[in-house]
Amino acid sequence: MNHFIDHSGHPQQHAGLAAPHAGHAHHSGPAPTGTSWRMAAQATLHCLTGCAIGEVLGMVIGTALGWSAWPTVALAVVLAFVFGYALTMRGVLRAGVDVRTALKVALAADSISIAVMEILDNAVMLVVPGAMEAGLASRVFWASLAFALAVAFVLTVPINRWLISRGKGHAVVHQYHH
Repeated sequence: MNHFIDHSGHPQQHAGLAAPHAGHAHHSGPAPTGTSWRMAAQATLHCLTGCAIGEVLGMVIGTALGWSAWPTVALAVVLAFVFGYALTMRGVLRAGVDVRTALKVALAADSISIAVMEILDNAVMLVVPGAMEAGLASRVFWASLAFALAVAFVLTVPINRWLISRGKGHAVVHQYHH
């Protein structure tokens, strides 16, 4: 039995890699025009989870070390990509594929979404007065970071919907888990 992870994070068993989606229609071209907002929101939330882990960790490390805004943002961006890709790879690896294939799937699935979210949330952090200078114990820091991640989520959902409707972005993951 091969294990797949559904969108709720619960393992599911399937009887072989040859037909991981028995009963699900797959298209080699663009997805039907009815790509749901719910599907796009779930894909965005998946990406946001990895981004948020990396973003928060980067902001915490940079702030704790007293770094200026740009090195802190750079660290947060790098860690957001690392954690974002790692979360996608985890699910794909559970489907029984090799690391190289899992990395290719993660890059295809998440690169645009993570890049857009990182541009948005870091832009918000940089324009909110005092957010980058506030200490870790400051409500300004945490409220700004939460607001920045919320803005990134809301503005990235339509982009993910568009990508998924064309069989790109997070749509490439669905052959490995659902």
